[in-house]
Amino acid sequence: MKYYLSSYQFGNHLAQLSLLLPAAAKIGHIHNARDFTRANAEKKARDQREEIAQLQQLGFAVETLDLQDYFHQEVALRDKLSTLQGLWVSGGNTFVLRQAMRLSGFDRVVHELAQRDEFLYAGYSAGICVLSTSLQYLHLVDDPADFPYPDSQQTIWEGLGLLDYALLPHYDSDHPESEAIGRTVTYCIEQKLLFKALRDGQVLLMA
Repeated sequence: MKYYLSSYQFGNHLAQLSLLLPAAAKIGHIHNARDFTRANAEKKARDQREEIAQLQQLGFAVETLDLQDYFHQEVALRDKLSTLQGLWVSGGNTFVLRQAMRLSGFDRVVHELAQRDEFLYAGYSAGICVLSTSLQYLHLVDDPADFPYPDSQQTIWEGLGLLDYALLPHYDSDHPESEAIGRTVTYCIEQKLLFKALRDGQVLLMA
């Protein structure tokens, strides 16, 4: 699997993103990190439209992929993902995104996708934080007790386990969560947790 992991939105390396997949590659846009309880529905929809438009400008064929449509339908989700060449996973609440990934079975299917050398996982903020083995460090940033889905009423502390270190976006940046991320960096150092801190604009590329 290839990775384009941005601190915030698309970062400063759009040219590299456009080269990671062939022209007109099919991309699924996952926006479930914005399902948190107090989300503004109008802003959520507008942000998704803008992100999809940006991906389309890069030459990708983009479709929305709402994990809620696949809750308790892992086989259907696996079939859908088999038709795609990549994913863009937006930011928001990491714990909410993790709930959606468990309820849909995405957290299991993604390990199959990781075996596809040409598949792209791209995203930012919560969309990259969820890749870590543990989400314990994020309790200082996101609300771990936000449960927007009736079938999920318990915090999931385990990440997807695709990375063996924590990703800390918005570090030392002009972002509302930067102060909390700074405290998280201190927490990770004190707890001897491996991490990579990214400033907004920075992107971690693995291809």
